[in-house]
Formats: sequence, structure tokens, C-alpha cells
Amino acid sequence: MQTLDQWLAHIEAMHPRGVAGIELGLDRVKVVSEQLGQQVALAALAAPIITVAGTNGKGSVVAYLSNMLDRAGYKVGTYTSPHLIHFNERIRLNGQVASDAALLLAFEQVEAARLAVGLSLTYFEFTTLAAMQVFLAAGVQVMVLEVGLGGRLDAVNLYEPDVSVVTGVALDHQDYLGDTREAIALEKIGIARPGKPIVVAAPDMPLPALKQLAEIGAKVYLISEAYGFEPLPGEEGLPSIQWRYWLRQPGTKPEEMQRRGGLAYPGLRGKIQLLNAATAMTAIECLQDRLPVAMGAVRRGLLETELAGRFQVIPGPPDLVLDVAHNPDAAKVLANNLSHLPFAHTQHGVVGMMADKDIAGVLAPLAKAITRWYLTPLDNPRSATVDQLREILCSLGVKASEIETYENPRSAHAAARKNATESDRIVVFGSFLTVADVLRDLGRAA
Repeated sequence: MQTLDQWLAHIEAMHPRGVAGIELGLDRVKVVSEQLGQQVALAALAAPIITVAGTNGKGSVVAYLSNMLDRAGYKVGTYTSPHLIHFNERIRLNGQVASDAALLLAFEQVEAARLAVGLSLTYFEFTTLAAMQVFLAAGVQVMVLEVGLGGRLDAVNLYEPDVSVVTGVALDHQDYLGDTREAIALEKIGIARPGKPIVVAAPDMPLPALKQLAEIGAKVYLISEAYGFEPLPGEEGLPSIQWRYWLRQPGTKPEEMQRRGGLAYPGLRGKIQLLNAATAMTAIECLQDRLPVAMGAVRRGLLETELAGRFQVIPGPPDLVLDVAHNPDAAKVLANNLSHLPFAHTQHGVVGMMADKDIAGVLAPLAKAITRWYLTPLDNPRSATVDQLREILCSLGVKASEIETYENPRSAHAAARKNATESDRIVVFGSFLTVADVLRDLGRAA
């Protein structure tokens, strides 16, 4: 295999479901990692690891963390999933995507180790091991690793975190994680370690999860108790343009609270981003003794963060909003964010979703905000059909005359652009694949 595409096809073919193949568990990946000598290499490298799990908000927190650490001058390895356009996006060194050459070498090493121990791996397991090979070869000083699914049995959890982060807990991937928030929370906090910090951005974290964190002796930083944020009032009745962060170390007195005021709003849009930024800042604080980060680097890192597909606004006319929201909680955040944008005469919604998602739960918060709908299937066996999407929209009170159907996200977006006036807005959401197709059509990088 000589090219990245050939390698990716080979890795996909290892599992009957290809990229979508999921087999939670650490046994296989641990054996191959040991064959690669990763744990010995990690001990020698001594680079702190920050592991980030959560239903929503993972990507934003990872982006903030990576940017702040980069602005502080550290060599940062960042691993995320899924990618939007190119596989290389998943593995970055100081914000730059990994080269094909680096990936090919890592794939060859993982494949040799896999064959030596006679095990098969899922796509995510294989690429997680390869990401670590890239980081070890680059000699990074810190790693920021995003969990793929859940936490406890995710391949990323093979690597011992120095700080863990759980951004939130909502219903998603119930077939693998359980059908209650309590069950899902227990899976996500599986990335915590005894005596190590875990930053929890869910104010309503289910009690069984908090109890388990206490039982294992994790050092818990819970939003609104150990850390928080507040917008600062604008001058003379103007909207707020600054915010304040506060931190109270567990076990300390209220008067020992640390405050960081006068912070500019972060680069990512939406009210939820103050929570994400404060969560990332808390993880940074947990590592200050090993990786000092000055407030100047924090300010720059937050302000200069960009992330494709997370309430990404591309100015028009007409304005375009791209958001990968694909579960009810994320859709509610999207609806709230849209309500805070300047007035649009008509909002056109381009939607493609997976059939195994809570489609009604995603569409309901946006049913009144969007007045013209452009439905599309996705290039994936799990895709919902346009008939399924239309039936659910009609059950939510959307008129059939307001719904159009297309063959793919590109053609749906083209139709929306044709129909939209200068004072309108187009909103693309429902899946990473929906957003990726439109980004690719626009010729934009992720």
C-alpha cells in the first residue's frame, strides 16, 4: 500500500461495517499497543495527557485546550474524530494536520504490530494507535485526546490521562452506552483516574457518577462549584463584550477563590462557548505545575480558536450557518444560538441525518425557527431517507409545501442558495456528513 487512500481502504475493510464498526473494549488495542512499545515510550516522553469525553462540546473544548497550549509555546499533539473532509484532520501537531508521510509510517508500524500478535482492530482502534505513533515520533510535550464514543471502553482510554474532562451528558449512542443519562454518565467518567483531576462541565451530572468519582478518589472540579463564569455588564447598556472566570480549588474556602476578569469572548460563537472556554481553562489550571500557561496565552488561545462545523457562520449574502448538531441537546443549543443572531427574513434548513439518531428530538427545537426545508440523504448505509425526515417534520407541524427533497447535501444547499434572498439565512445541520459535503462543495478546509 503506497497511498493514504489505499491504507484507509485497508483499515476500513478490517471490520464488516468499515468506519462505522464499533466494538467497545480495551483488550485488543492494549495488546497491539504493548507490541508497539507505546507505554514504555510514553513513560520516557513524560508528556501530560488531557482526555476529553462528553456528548456535546468535546470538539470546542479540545480546540481551546490545543490553542492555549500552542500559544504558550508547547509542542501539542491533538487527536479528534470524526474528520469532516480529510482523514489528516484527526491528527494535528500545533494545529497543523499530520502529513501523509507521517500517517503512512504510523500505519505501517501499527499494521506490523497487529499482524505480529494476530489480532483484528476496528477503524477507530487502528487510527488511535496510529495517532499515538505520530505523537511519539514528533516528541510532543502535551497531548489532547478526544474520546470517540463513551469513555470507559473507548480506545483513547488506553492512555493514562493526567487530567480528564467530561463536557456534558446527554442521550446519544444509546445502543452502546445505555438508555439513561445515569448509565451514559458512568461510561463517560470511566476516563477518570484515582487522585487525578477530572473537570465536569455538567451541572446536573447524575448522582451515581459523582458517587463513583468520590469512591475512586478522583479530584473533581464540578462546574458552578469548583469553577464557573459570568458575563460582565456592557457599558451604558451596551451588550457584554467581556466575561469573568473563577476557580475554587476543591477543599479550599470560598474566600480563596481565584478570578480572571476582563476576558474577551472566545473565537467560537454561541452562549455555550463560555462554558466550554471555562472548562478548558480549568483543565489548564490543573496542569499549571507541569505546564505553566500565562494569561496572555490563555487570552490569545481562546480568542483565536476556530472550529469548522460548530456554529460556524460564513457571511453572505445570504449568511450560512454550519453546525454538526445531531442530538436533541445540541439542536437546542443551535436553536438558541440562531435566536441571538441578527434578524433573517427567512431561515432555510438543509438537513441530512442518520436513521439511528433521535430525529424528532433534533428537528423539534428548530421546527419553528426554520421556514423552508431542504431534505437530503447521506452517503452512508445508516442514513435516514428523505421520506423519513419529511414524515417526522410533518408530524411536528411543518407544512408539506415548505419541504423540498434532494439527492445529496450539495444539491440541497444549491437549491437553498438559489431560493434565498440577501436578507435570508441558510442553516446546514444534522450530521458531520451533511456539513462536510457542503464545506467540500464550497472548497473550504476543515
